[in-house]
Amino acid sequence: MKLFTKLFALFFTATLVLSCGNSDDDVDFLLNPGGKFGKGGQVDDCLGFGENELILSIQEQFTTLPGKVSILFRVSDVDDNPISGLTADQFTIFEQGRNDDCFNTISKSESQARISPNSQIFSTNTLLVLDLSNSVLSSSLDELKSASISFVDNVMPATTNEAFKMAIYWFDGEDELHLLNPLTASKTELTAAIEGITDDISNDPSTDLYGAVIKSTDIASNVLAESTEGGKIGAASVVIFTDGTDQASRFTRASAQEKVDNANENISFFTIGLGAEIDTQVLMDIGKTASVFANNKEELETTFNEISQKVSERANSFYLFEYCSPKRDGSGDNNLAIQLKSGNLEGAVQTKFNANGFTGGCE
Repeated sequence: MKLFTKLFALFFTATLVLSCGNSDDDVDFLLNPGGKFGKGGQVDDCLGFGENELILSIQEQFTTLPGKVSILFRVSDVDDNPISGLTADQFTIFEQGRNDDCFNTISKSESQARISPNSQIFSTNTLLVLDLSNSVLSSSLDELKSASISFVDNVMPATTNEAFKMAIYWFDGEDELHLLNPLTASKTELTAAIEGITDDISNDPSTDLYGAVIKSTDIASNVLAESTEGGKIGAASVVIFTDGTDQASRFTRASAQEKVDNANENISFFTIGLGAEIDTQVLMDIGKTASVFANNKEELETTFNEISQKVSERANSFYLFEYCSPKRDGSGDNNLAIQLKSGNLEGAVQTKFNANGFTGGCE
């Protein structure tokens, strides 16, 4: 498949993207490709930058004739917490050709440089998995429904966007992960499904928590595989709520943890616990991306909102940088550095591109 076709499917949701033509090269997109800098590396000492307190991890890069350079990267802190909400003026771009002793800052106006802030340039799918065992249905159902609706409101965009989808599942004591609403981009549909939950929905008062973890991980793996077909970028999140421990004992804690630990690295796991009967260590291990706990049902909405913020931040920590390089055919390989300053923190990454065939006319 030509890259133009892939990019059209991939970037149709991006709000700020420059266009300089089509490319005939196939690109294999993969999130977080090995190493903290991804496909990039540490910047040259000649720039005199300090230690990286922010990590710019290059996910993919490619050139497009007549002279466009495109870099897709993720921003996080040193603990891999995603950084979202960055703007173009926080980045500085440097270029070094074979006749340059060190890097020169590129002209944003002459190069039509643009970093797309908060652009969703990949599909993101969320699985919300709710414990509807008897303890929840009998004592905190109204609060759970309100918190879940708030979660949907915070994670899903105000305007329906096919790049953002969510499915809702629930579990009790049965050996089944029940589907409440299939994967959809409709916030209205998800909200209606939650509002329709009644206290007689379950036929088994027990809690099959480990089974829910295993089954939801399998579903997320399949969703991720489908969403990344054809070279597109995709990520998935599993968000599990419970107010207790596994009581059904169909599956072991070890088997559930193994499923999570061996899952695709582009699947994030979040857990939300309620009350005094939960095992916080179990939920923290399963929710390896983040876990939050509510002491009582009145705190449920706050904890759901906290997780929804983390889910959104992760999806919004990817940025697309594109510019029209002044380098021309015959200049060979050229080095490129991207520096970020956010408050008192900074970070940078270096890569290179080949200008073969580059001419004027890139807009």
